Amino acid sequence: MTIGRIHSFESMGLVDGPGIRNVVFFQGCPLRCLFCHNPDTWNFNEGSETTPEELIKQIIRFKPYFKNGGGVTFSGGEPLMQPDFLLGTLKLCKDHNIHTAIDTSGYGNEKLEEILKFTDLVILDIKHVNEDDFLSLTGVSMNRLNKFIEAINNSNARVLVRHVVVPGITDSKEHLEKLKNVIKTIHNVDKIELLPYHTLGVHKYDTLNYPYELKDVPPMDKILCSQFEKKLIEDLQY
Repeated sequence: MTIGRIHSFESMGLVDGPGIRNVVFFQGCPLRCLFCHNPDTWNFNEGSETTPEELIKQIIRFKPYFKNGGGVTFSGGEPLMQPDFLLGTLKLCKDHNIHTAIDTSGYGNEKLEEILKFTDLVILDIKHVNEDDFLSLTGVSMNRLNKFIEAINNSNARVLVRHVVVPGITDSKEHLEKLKNVIKTIHNVDKIELLPYHTLGVHKYDTLNYPYELKDVPPMDKILCSQFEKKLIEDLQY
């Protein structure tokens, strides 16, 4: 029996893929992104245990609400770090004709091709654009992201690219130009979203007694972030 760990279950998500969706937050993440607003999902040994069979029963209850292309999004944490559990649940979703999405940083190296066969949409969060800065920002190498992009390009999954714009870190013209070049390497991109850095999750660090490294960084200006996004989309002609 395949057992996985989930952090939480959101029944009526509106921002993690098309339509109205269930959002299943997987427990556990190897990345330590300096701007992460869900540090409570990091620990692999926490969360609630469940099986694909138990989880699909919960998802099916909300299927009547999956209007306008809705379905289920597997987020985290990092869902690719529980490949057997993720794959088993994806297959059951497709058995029930439910649209599937994975919200991921691309940090996974097991069963990627098979997982993507049952994934309609990849919401790919690109953390940074080069190895050194990626490592400094996340604590891990960029290598797995590069391999995941290769797997995407060999699949039929559609892609929504996301990128967090952090003042002084990922907001320069040079950085956004490099981001554009990374996006050019990804097939089947339907949409690009630049997300303004915010500090709404800082209180979680205090609760968990974790240091927050960006405490002196102000939130990103939303209007400026929107302008960056518009130019990026125009340059890439999406």
